[in-house]
Amino acid sequence: MEEVNATEKERQKAEKKKLKAEKRRLRNLKAMFGFLHFIYYFFLGLWVIPFKRYGNKRRFDDREYIFVCNHLSWADVFPCALATSKPMHFICKKELENSAIGRFIVKSCQCIPVSRDGTDVGAVMQSMRYLKNGESLAIFPEGTRNKTAEVFLPFKSGAAMLSIKTRTPIVPIVMSKKLKPFRRTLIFYGDPLEFSDYYGKKLTAQDIEDCDNLLKERMLEMHREVNAAGKVKKKG
Repeated sequence: MEEVNATEKERQKAEKKKLKAEKRRLRNLKAMFGFLHFIYYFFLGLWVIPFKRYGNKRRFDDREYIFVCNHLSWADVFPCALATSKPMHFICKKELENSAIGRFIVKSCQCIPVSRDGTDVGAVMQSMRYLKNGESLAIFPEGTRNKTAEVFLPFKSGAAMLSIKTRTPIVPIVMSKKLKPFRRTLIFYGDPLEFSDYYGKKLTAQDIEDCDNLLKERMLEMHREVNAAGKVKKKG
């Protein structure tokens, strides 16, 4: 009996330790994103890199979301982070960890590094754990900054699959152009997109491709709309 009680005490001790570590992780993540908001509002957003929200202007604070955004510069983290008051996890390329600064950013912001070949099962499982824990994600499906004349680079698969598996809505975000100092940029925040017809189904490769294409088409429509709005504003 004494041996059973000792085992139970050890188990309870381990559970308490795990719970304490989880609370500390969430507290650190919240503090880091509060600092990110502070940097933007008090240093960048006031005059250096201003942007104007277009489309859905509400704060996405009611639940977890997957924020999917086109990728043009390092400053793209701000449109995602400022869409909600809640902290989120950025999915980033694994190469970011190759430098000391990159490793610090990944660790401090609790980013999820992924391999470019898309075979990082650990990153997918971690993403799903965060979403099921009520924590949001931010994904740049192009995988790298778009420095071409094309509207978007080819999208890498992943966002739609995560959305379906965890039943998490996607909030598409489209920047009309690259964020630059002293120039206001229009950024389109779309309505949450859900692939509810696929919930509970055994997904095929074609299903995932179809959903990825639907997401891309929606973002292309948003890009056309936000650019048209920018042209009207200029004429006015």
